Amino acid sequence: MNNLTKVDHNALRANQALIISLLVLGFIFNAPLLVAFVMLVMLAGSALGKPGFWPVYRGVLLRFGWVRPNVVADHPEPHRFAQTLGGVFLLGATLALLAGADGLGWGLTWLVVSLAALNLFGGFCAGCFVYYWLGRLNVPGFTQAPPPGTFPGMRPKVS
Repeated sequence: MNNLTKVDHNALRANQALIISLLVLGFIFNAPLLVAFVMLVMLAGSALGKPGFWPVYRGVLLRFGWVRPNVVADHPEPHRFAQTLGGVFLLGATLALLAGADGLGWGLTWLVVSLAALNLFGGFCAGCFVYYWLGRLNVPGFTQAPPPGTFPGMRPKVS
């Protein structure tokens, strides 16, 4: 299925930048509650079908002209899956940190930071890549195919 819709990739990038920034601050200040906050924002965003930090993007970054939309023909589902997967990893990180398993908790946190940075700076969404491969394996619910001419997980060109 290839019914592309419009996705604002700058909203996704702003979301990734905020995730990275807040999680790194959480690590620096040894603040598991900040990790928990980012996890809740990501999972709430997934449930609402938006990037978790959408209110910051829309209400601050766009409003003050600090960022302009970059709307691209794409599928929102893989990005939502990637955000949900990151939120689940941060749920595990939060539980580990609260249980005193700091190595596991911060390791999972840095995994999310690394994958968000790979997407933000390298244009490769590992969660989207997993989504598209699950679709190729005919796993129910993973119905979208990568946009034409795009490697699975790579950012599509501006339309």
